[in-house]
Amino acid sequence: MTRLSGITPSGHVQLGNYLGAVRRWAAEREPADLFFVSDLHAMTTPNRPQRLRALTREQFAVLLAAGIDPDSLFVQSDLAGELGALNWILECTCSFGEAARMVQFKERGAGQDGSRVGLLTYPVLMAADILLQGADRVPVGSDQGQHVELARTLARRFNSRYGQVFAAPEAVVPRTAARVRDLADPGRKMEKSSPQSPGVVFVLDEPDVIRRKFRRAVTDGLDRVRFAPDEQPGVANLLEILAACTGTSPYTAAGSASAYAELKEAAAEAVIEELRPLRERTLELLDDPAELERVRAHGAKRATERAHPRLQAAFHVTGLR
Repeated sequence: MTRLSGITPSGHVQLGNYLGAVRRWAAEREPADLFFVSDLHAMTTPNRPQRLRALTREQFAVLLAAGIDPDSLFVQSDLAGELGALNWILECTCSFGEAARMVQFKERGAGQDGSRVGLLTYPVLMAADILLQGADRVPVGSDQGQHVELARTLARRFNSRYGQVFAAPEAVVPRTAARVRDLADPGRKMEKSSPQSPGVVFVLDEPDVIRRKFRRAVTDGLDRVRFAPDEQPGVANLLEILAACTGTSPYTAAGSASAYAELKEAAAEAVIEELRPLRERTLELLDDPAELERVRAHGAKRATERAHPRLQAAFHVTGLR
């Protein structure tokens, strides 16, 4: 079984990305699992080249520092030739209606003259990511399940029309992880694409910066430390973060503090200690660009080797070779 997971460099890696995905990838990875930085997907919205390049390097370094096997890790654009070829084949397998029905396109781009065509077609590129590597399981959140279903549909249609080449992938729901909310606005998720929010904690933040962000975290006027997400979302967020970093439950974490200031301090220190080895190793990698490029080239070579037979088979059965 091959599982494929990706992370898009739309911003700096933040605490929610790490606790909710990256840490779990490293801890639960199987030998056949694959991970990649999806830098091509970051181009569906306006981007600055230098920033995209830097964020891609940073995310690649974070995944390595977290413990992802270099043999299983690659950067999406390093396979641009292979992906571009398969993407075209799959676009010619997909109908306009199927692409236009994707929820994210309808919410973010449908009917807007300035929206990029890539916002319409990137679910097909996502299908190419999955099918090219032969993944049969794709761990996703609820917002991406529709895209995996499209990949499954296209694989089956291609195989039926031309011959058996691709595995039909299934979306799998990962086990429940911490729900990390924005410290300044616990009504929304912590997101790496919100760099201006004072409530977003990034994994490369200095310890003093993390402490300041937690001290300013929104709570409420009830002055009761308890895990009640509906009634006290800000307090519940702090408790979930503390629990995730200390290996306890939010209910147990609630018994470790009697006041909001104490809870904020405990959560901040737990996050600092959880992120310390990741931050130190990531910075080491970023300070050694030659080593980082060597590992990246190795990952690209392995990913290309996995992809080549499948792409050649697709060329053959469609009459392109």
